[in-house]
Amino acid sequence: MLGAIVGDIVGSVYEFNNFKTKYPEEIALFNTDAGFTDDSVMTIAMADAILNGRDYASAANDWGNRYPWTGYGSRFAQWLGAKEKKPYNSWGNGSAMRVSPIGWAFKTLEETLVQAKRSAEFSHNHPEGVKGAQATATAIFLGRMGASKQEIKSHIEREFGYDLNRTTAEIRPNYSFNETCQRTVPEAIIVFLESEDFSHAMKLAVSIGGDTDTLACIAGGIAEAFYKGVPSELGSFAEKRLEPPMKVVLDAFHNRYLQNL
Repeated sequence: MLGAIVGDIVGSVYEFNNFKTKYPEEIALFNTDAGFTDDSVMTIAMADAILNGRDYASAANDWGNRYPWTGYGSRFAQWLGAKEKKPYNSWGNGSAMRVSPIGWAFKTLEETLVQAKRSAEFSHNHPEGVKGAQATATAIFLGRMGASKQEIKSHIEREFGYDLNRTTAEIRPNYSFNETCQRTVPEAIIVFLESEDFSHAMKLAVSIGGDTDTLACIAGGIAEAFYKGVPSELGSFAEKRLEPPMKVVLDAFHNRYLQNL
């Protein structure tokens, strides 16, 4: 879960100022202008729902309205302001960027899939929105259970039909800002598969451009599970940028689900 938040914060400064480069080592991860966006807020909301037995929609509404300035898409912002909350058939990548706590919290892949769907469909109930959340949660679950990268890749391709047979070098030249699951989740998984460690995953995510905070958020959630944690310097960097109530939820979730990582 912290990995997703780190990715969001690291990627935040590059979202509308892409720094595409075939030399990812040039990417600066510790930028003083970095801060959390809606990706982190909604990740915290899903963790709060799990920790306290709340329904996902209620938690999302609560946390979203606490931090209304963090960059929600227009349709989700409308959802937050609506008296009657209804799903709006979205296939946006918001369902995938908020799902990382679910990849950690449940004991079986079957339950992980069920909960990922529930976490998506209160707003993102289009099949592609649900698929993006389920694929991301699956990759996290498999990573924390010790699956190899090839096993994760093969499972995601077989079960979700994403094309993961590309490289970041092939993606980078023509990749542009895209808020759909279809054009974010596969790319984020490819970033993870190609990475050498957590920090490298963050640099690769930023290096291909696009919706960098969400790309790095999704890749970071998977990388944390596979690499068994987040570098302490990056973790501290991100945590210092969270509001105190967010930090309370993050710590509680970590203590319950990640303490043996």
